[in-house]
Amino acid sequence: MRYFKIVLVLLAMSITNANAERIKDLASITGVRSNQLVGYGVVVGLNGTGDKVKSGDFTSQSLRSMLSQMGVKIPSNVQIKSKNVAAVIIHASLPAFATPGQMIDVTVNAIGEAKSLRGGSLLMSPLKGADGKVYAIAQGNLVVGGLSASGNDGSKISVNIPTVGNIPNGASVERSVYSPFNDGNSLTLNLHTFDFTTANRLAMSINQAIGPQTSHSINGGSVKVNMPRDPAQRVAFMSLLENLEVQPAQSAARIIINSRTGTVVINNQVKVRPAAVSHGNLTVTINENLNVSQPGGFSDGQTVVTPQTDITVTEEDKRMFVFDPGVSLDEIVRAVNQVGAGPSDLVAILEALKGAGALTAELIVI
Repeated sequence: MRYFKIVLVLLAMSITNANAERIKDLASITGVRSNQLVGYGVVVGLNGTGDKVKSGDFTSQSLRSMLSQMGVKIPSNVQIKSKNVAAVIIHASLPAFATPGQMIDVTVNAIGEAKSLRGGSLLMSPLKGADGKVYAIAQGNLVVGGLSASGNDGSKISVNIPTVGNIPNGASVERSVYSPFNDGNSLTLNLHTFDFTTANRLAMSINQAIGPQTSHSINGGSVKVNMPRDPAQRVAFMSLLENLEVQPAQSAARIIINSRTGTVVINNQVKVRPAAVSHGNLTVTINENLNVSQPGGFSDGQTVVTPQTDITVTEEDKRMFVFDPGVSLDEIVRAVNQVGAGPSDLVAILEALKGAGALTAELIVI
């Protein structure tokens, strides 16, 4: 107990930094994570918006199998015709430390020709993990945010996506996943963003608040922390640890360019060496005019069309601007805005600066 009293005193005496972040926001614990589940099921009760059930397809097979388990046998030569049923794929995320009996949310997606899942109910469906074992059972009424409607003349309207729905607390956990949280006398914190400086500061912050040699950096993305062996003390220790604040390192100079949307994001670490930039657009306009030549009265002439082409060349009057040494992000944006450069122009300027060796940043195109 004396160990934790010292920790509480040190935490109370610590001074909060306005730019600091909690360890729980910077890192995660090795082995403490969610697990993905997926399953196949059938949604019933649709108002004629389900799959077009055909002989031999997966929806028909699912109906035959489900009904046979309930004692209803359908001859093989009888075709099932129902528009109130839809085959779906279900997926969910199983949280860490989830135990049997707890409820989790599920998402249901139509995989056939269903037009809408609105008003449907999912029948009992097993959800499996990557190892093929069943970890949850899903069942319940769907909540669908989209809708669709169509007329006999082919007109159709759709709002959002009506073929995807959610079931809050729609699956019951049937099997827990092993977690190494209580194993050994230490655990590893993994940074969300790889950075040597942040990893070093995180280890130093823990050692300063709790005691020397409590933690040490393994690499730029992981920090090892010594933990109590008792599970109850380990939970209390982790509660204190995740609320410690650390000043994260400044990120590397990066420029992110989205080539599809024209979005350009520049962080505040970008610097520009001395450079002069001149950027302007050359516009060529071609107008085709068709004139009609009409002969005079009582003449032997013919009416003809005479094309006339007007070509105009316009060059925007944009002055050259100069970047001084160590220009900041604010000055870069101001200089580019003064010449009226748009997103595509800005990308061209940044690429030219990078090629000239005047831009100390990493250009990332997504």
